[in-house]
Amino acid sequence: MKQVIIATKNIGKAKDFEAIFKPYGFEVLTLHDVADDMDVEETGKTFEENAILKAEALAERLQTIVLADDSGLAIDALDGAPGVYSARYAGKEKSDEANMEKVLKELANVEDEKRTARFCCAIALAGPNLKTKTVFATCEGMIAKEKKGTNGFGYDPIFYVPTLGKMMAELQSSEKAEISHRGNAIKKIEEVLPNLLK
Repeated sequence: MKQVIIATKNIGKAKDFEAIFKPYGFEVLTLHDVADDMDVEETGKTFEENAILKAEALAERLQTIVLADDSGLAIDALDGAPGVYSARYAGKEKSDEANMEKVLKELANVEDEKRTARFCCAIALAGPNLKTKTVFATCEGMIAKEKKGTNGFGYDPIFYVPTLGKMMAELQSSEKAEISHRGNAIKKIEEVLPNLLK
């Protein structure tokens, strides 16, 4: 069976991608399965650059097709921060709580209509004899003044989705998949897969 490696140790993320690749006869593996020790330095200035770095480094090392994503939060009032530093915005130890607290503190005096933000996701697909392909998608919303909801991870408890009238962390996983940045990026990569995998 053909294999595709998802450059993540996040089981939930891997499940999202499994649904796409199965119809093409691909077995989906994660870094847990193949390269637990593999850590690519994310030195890119954009989500796309980081996704490409990860996908190409792993594809080169493992000599197989690799899909990598890089995602995060961009807040207009903070000039696009935390951006590519979303996971470690409050420090190297990657604490969701600390990251949210930092954002809420920085936006403390920003009025409601200026708290616009978006989740961003870039996906890169690389492999031997394959021209690296990237897609990019977003999910628009607002930063709330306090946390609410227990689903999801990262900044979900402070990200309000106006079209649904709920926080991202209040959505069921199926609802989130429909509107999320990663869900939207997955739809885009799905559209180009048939031509890429011929």
